[in-house]
Amino acid sequence: MTERTLVEAVNLALAHAMDDDEAVVVFGEDVAVNGGVFRATAGLLARFGPERVLDTPLAEALISGIAVGMAAQGLRPVAEIQFAGFAYSCIDQMLNHAARMRYRTRGRLSCPMVLRTICGGGIHAPEHHSESPEAMFGHIPGLRVVIPSTPARAYGLLLAAIRDPDPVVFLEPTRLYRLFRQEVEDDGMALPLDSCFVEQEGDDLTLISWGSTLVEVREAAQRLEAEGIGATLIDLATIKPFDAETVLEAVAHTGRCLIVHEAPLSGGWAAEVAATVAEGAMEHLLAPIRRVTGYDTPMPLAQLERHYMPSTQRILNAAHELMEYT
Repeated sequence: MTERTLVEAVNLALAHAMDDDEAVVVFGEDVAVNGGVFRATAGLLARFGPERVLDTPLAEALISGIAVGMAAQGLRPVAEIQFAGFAYSCIDQMLNHAARMRYRTRGRLSCPMVLRTICGGGIHAPEHHSESPEAMFGHIPGLRVVIPSTPARAYGLLLAAIRDPDPVVFLEPTRLYRLFRQEVEDDGMALPLDSCFVEQEGDDLTLISWGSTLVEVREAAQRLEAEGIGATLIDLATIKPFDAETVLEAVAHTGRCLIVHEAPLSGGWAAEVAATVAEGAMEHLLAPIRRVTGYDTPMPLAQLERHYMPSTQRILNAAHELMEYT
């Protein structure tokens, strides 16, 4: 198998899906001629032609609206929004049309579309280029929200999202695009949606995260292990609907729960996970549920970005505080 970056894995999955199914169409801002701002769609225009790989105007509401229409009429559109901070204008189409298509038509129509967008900080981008809107999309009934954390998961989850009969918002962490490589086989094997990945098991603490913050969470788990603290580490992967059963089983075993994400604290998806744990595993908790997140401010510009994002030390501090409860 070839080692690939996350952005290369995304490109590989798109090409495989387009090879498999002529109904798959890719479009968005600069995705065709330029191959995407981060080269996620590089080579697709030459391979599949201008009828299936299309550049669009800088009009995010238009992009999402076209995708809904295409999907309702039998295509499988994969629409790219260049940065998540520009995806907010898609909310109207995603909430009022994409997510409600099956409900509104009593099952006569579905909306098999994927809205891809780049999310998160860590690349010193300007305003609107480093947002983490997973909770905003997760609040919409009828949408799936997926965030991969490794190249292999990006490949398998994107294939699953494209093949899903209902709309999926697929958030790709910019910081992970070229951060590391991993073996990815172009075998067309999708990974299951609505399931999390248990990366390691421990007896003392459950660490839950998704997307790019798993870099710091994995490092924290290693350092805790060196201290004799065993952590179960969970990559949520599918934000909505998330795999509550696996989360509850892990927390019931360890008795402690720490949730980490990059988005602001208030109304972040950690709150939904924490509420689920409180409802389903309260009798097993040995300590309060803790969250380590971004702050209730916009993502700051480059010089303050690293102070905003959850650090390994902040995660360790919270873990140590939880371990003080017996």
